[in-house]
Amino acid sequence: MPRTIAHLVVDHPDIIIDEIVASCDGDMRGAMKALLLVNEQLESELNHLYEAAYGSPTERAANKSLH
Repeated sequence: MPRTIAHLVVDHPDIIIDEIVASCDGDMRGAMKALLLVNEQLESELNHLYEAAYGSPTERAANKSLH
């Protein structure tokens, strides 16, 4: 089975951090901004998947009140 980025982070976090900072030309603030943006995008995707599986918060609240 191929190793994922998650395995690399757990096994070698310093290497991954160095690669992220290097990809931002050594700018630590730029690396942090990039990570925050990626995290925001992943949270948005997760919310969309959750809504697709379970409905929106409004729909879930309406369903609970009907039971």
